[in-house]
Amino acid sequence: MLSQITAITGINLKSIPERWGPSLVIVVGLAGVVAVFTALFAMAQGFASTLADRGRDDIALILRGGSSDSELNSVLTREVATLITQAPGIRRSADGKAEAASELVVISELPKKGEPPPPPGKRATGVNVTLRGVEPLSFTLRSNVRVIEGRMFQSGLREMIVGRGVISAFDGAEIGKVVRMRGSDWTVVGVFESGDASESEVWVDLGTAQTTFGRGGSVSSVLAQLDGDGAMDKLKASLAADPRLASDVTTQRQYLGAQTKDFRRMIETLGMFLVVVMGLGAIFAALNTMYAAVAARAREIATLRAIGFGSMPVLVSVMMEALLLSALGGLLGATIAYVLFNNVSLSTLGANFTQVVFSFKVTPALVGKGLIIAVVIGFIGGLLPAARAARLPITTALREL
Repeated sequence: MLSQITAITGINLKSIPERWGPSLVIVVGLAGVVAVFTALFAMAQGFASTLADRGRDDIALILRGGSSDSELNSVLTREVATLITQAPGIRRSADGKAEAASELVVISELPKKGEPPPPPGKRATGVNVTLRGVEPLSFTLRSNVRVIEGRMFQSGLREMIVGRGVISAFDGAEIGKVVRMRGSDWTVVGVFESGDASESEVWVDLGTAQTTFGRGGSVSSVLAQLDGDGAMDKLKASLAADPRLASDVTTQRQYLGAQTKDFRRMIETLGMFLVVVMGLGAIFAALNTMYAAVAARAREIATLRAIGFGSMPVLVSVMMEALLLSALGGLLGATIAYVLFNNVSLSTLGANFTQVVFSFKVTPALVGKGLIIAVVIGFIGGLLPAARAARLPITTALREL
């Protein structure tokens, strides 16, 4: 049987160039399915990689209670923030100081690149960007942040450093430029990279931001280094026991993961819907193509059956042709998605109603899933034509010569 399968499959494959038009329908159709699937899920993967996949489990983020898991909605007074840093579960340095940093989140605006210039006499409209007031310890707790161009801002001055994503997606944020934000002018003095969502933000000195934007001593959140195993439970219990410190405590990874949940669910739902719709079309295309191939080769198949070839080798050979064309289509689609979309930058609205810059990530796992989808569609589309070829009556086919 194996030798018969090999022989018939070889004949089928050699005849594909004679049927390149119908065969191309399968390849192109499945290439489209896989390209769309890979591109959409690469978007979701890139967004998750920018946020949740870069968070840490040993860093706690403390927000005001009931702030809906958003730093933008959270307001902690100076006194409350100070008391939080004194809670057990937060690691202390050698001099006894808490390894914690208070941060302030403010929404500002920057014009997106590629937008048409405003009419004469009118100010350019922009999109929301996160301005984050930070303390020196913020850089220690986010060890992945480093200035790659220019220098660090100075405390007490209206200077800012901008994330690498801000430079790539927005106008007027280059080093040396003066950016007007909410009625105040700030000078860009540096660019930083972090490999996560922080690259979509602009960072300034916390004290300067509080004074400039009239926030007094209030902050949005406290970022703290946890002190070993069980530290999160200690911290939560301590803050819950003090009614003055009503707060929500989570790990940095959990917080960032919550920011991606809705976006990923939307993209994955849309992706699966499109894959199902396009997949059905590809299945019908494969059915028509393979039925046509079987009909065109009815005489050949009948002759092989007449000289002793079994029905099973015929069925397997037709299935092998369908699966090969499907795999080629899947590889073509994955290649198109990789060339056109991998590492392409995009910005979208995040949970804080500010832009998050991220890149598409076409991973080997996504390519593998796309190929599996293509092969499954090819299997379904080739099964009925293969069964028809195996059951083709020899005498009927020979009479049609």
